[in-house]
Amino acid sequence: MNPVIAIVGCGRVGTALAKFLSEAGYGISGLASKSFSSAKRLADLTGTGRFTKIPWEITKEADIVFLTTPDSEISDTCSNIAFNDGFKRDSVVLHCSGALPSTILSSAKSCGAFIGSMHPMQSFALNKGNGSPFHGIVFAVEGNAQALHIAAKIAVDLGADCIPINTEDKTLYHAAAVVASNYLVTLLSLAFRLIEHAGISGSDTWKVLKPLIEGTLSNIEKAGITEALTGPIARGDVETVKKHIEAIGEKLPELLDLYNTLGFHTIGIAETKGTLSKKSADILKKITNRKNSA
Repeated sequence: MNPVIAIVGCGRVGTALAKFLSEAGYGISGLASKSFSSAKRLADLTGTGRFTKIPWEITKEADIVFLTTPDSEISDTCSNIAFNDGFKRDSVVLHCSGALPSTILSSAKSCGAFIGSMHPMQSFALNKGNGSPFHGIVFAVEGNAQALHIAAKIAVDLGADCIPINTEDKTLYHAAAVVASNYLVTLLSLAFRLIEHAGISGSDTWKVLKPLIEGTLSNIEKAGITEALTGPIARGDVETVKKHIEAIGEKLPELLDLYNTLGFHTIGIAETKGTLSKKSADILKKITNRKNSA
């Protein structure tokens, strides 16, 4: 028999957890949110009869409590529930923040609860229809051993996998996630702006770049980062890089620093690959980042 869960925070992540854990056979003791309308909306979606603005009214009966409020509110929310004796002894309290460690839930221990975090390596920026955003993804989990055991079961029941990480490494883990997701958007914005100034715009921008992006991701998956690197820096084509720098400096000077920084850090990958000579590498370092190559 699956445990009973409570969701505190009815945003995108809380909504997805409630919906798909409910479909996986988990009972829901109740839903809580600062916004009564958000709690009611999720209650209607999951067929749950109990929803409230007061978390400890619905957490006391739960075997697992998810605190899916904004990051800045997780610690205080947990403390308020604990102060009102709102966690059942031996229950598991989890948050889904990528940046914060499980230790921010320490107040729950006063009720005899176990604490942990399970962060889904997934973007919840857009609604994805009826499909589960958890299927095939990885949760990073950390916290008490009892909490890790429960988190691993939840991940499996959601069609996901989980990887344990050290609590003290949570910040670097989250930085990696930010680079892979948020900064990828920034990188593609750079590519879009450059190609638009080359005369390709509108829907054609994505049409032209999409196969290249997907091909690169496929190569990384199959061969790894180093072997997936191609292009002028990988082959030591100094003159092409010089022309890029000249053209960007002339037409889009505000993007030149970013282009140069990316180029400078690409040199090291090309050196590891073994396709870039020391002479070409030294020249490329000078033209892409004089300060760092000094």
